[in-house]
Amino acid sequence: MAKQTPRYHAIADDLRNQISRGELAPGRKLPTEEELTTHYEVSRNTVRLALGRLTEEGLLVSAQGRGSFVRERYEPAVWNWSVLESRSAHEANHSAGDQWASQIAGNGQTPHQEVKVSIRRPPAEVARQLDLDPATALTVVRERVRYVDREPYALADSYFPEALVRDTPLMLPEDVSAPGGVLANAGLIQVRFSDEITVRMPTRDEIERLVLPASTPVAVHMRTGYDKDGQPLRVMITTLPGDRHVIRYDVSAD
Repeated sequence: MAKQTPRYHAIADDLRNQISRGELAPGRKLPTEEELTTHYEVSRNTVRLALGRLTEEGLLVSAQGRGSFVRERYEPAVWNWSVLESRSAHEANHSAGDQWASQIAGNGQTPHQEVKVSIRRPPAEVARQLDLDPATALTVVRERVRYVDREPYALADSYFPEALVRDTPLMLPEDVSAPGGVLANAGLIQVRFSDEITVRMPTRDEIERLVLPASTPVAVHMRTGYDKDGQPLRVMITTLPGDRHVIRYDVSAD
C-alpha cells in the first residue's frame, strides 16, 4: 500500500504554488496560524510544520510576534570575474573608481560601501596565503560592507602585509581608488591571481551584517594576488549571499 503523504506536505505544496504563481507576492504577510488552521481544517502543529518546511526552502521568513512573510526577491548583482581587477579593466575605467562599484553601476544599480581599516594579526589561512608568520606578522585589513540599492549585498575584507602598504592610501579608513589600482600606484603590481571558492552556511556575524533570512547559504571567494616574482601582495575574502548574486566567467578552451 502506498504511503500516505503527510498533510503538512500538501499544505506546503499549496502555499508554494501560490508563491510561484504570484498570488502570494514577495513581502506579503501570510494569514495567521489560526486562519490557516481554519482554512485547511488541520491542527496548529500541522500548519507550523508546513510553514517550517517552506522556511527551510527559503520561501518564507518569520518575524517574532509578527508572523510569516513571503521572502523578498533581490535584484541579482551580476559580476564578471573574467575581467574583475584586470589591468585592461583598470585602463578602461577612466573615472579611476572602484571596479566593483563600476560593475554594479553598469548593471543600472547604485553601489555604496562602508569601509573600516585596522592593523592586526592575520587569521591562519590568510597568513598562509601571504606567507606570513601568524604569531608575529601584522596586516592592514580593509573591511567593507558593500551595498546595492541600499541593501547589504556582500562583505569584502582585504588583507595586506603591513610593511608593504605602510603610508599608502590603503591605510585610510575610507573608499580609495586610483587609475590602474591603488596597489599598482604604490608600485605593487599584481600580475597573477589565485582564486578559491567555497560555499557554506553563514556565521552569526555574517547573518547580522548582511541581514540574511534563514536558510541562506553564502559563497566565499578568496583571491590572492601575486607580483612578478611570486610574492603574495594581498588576500581579499568576499562573502556573497546566494540569493543576490550572479557570477560570470569567460574561460578559454585552449
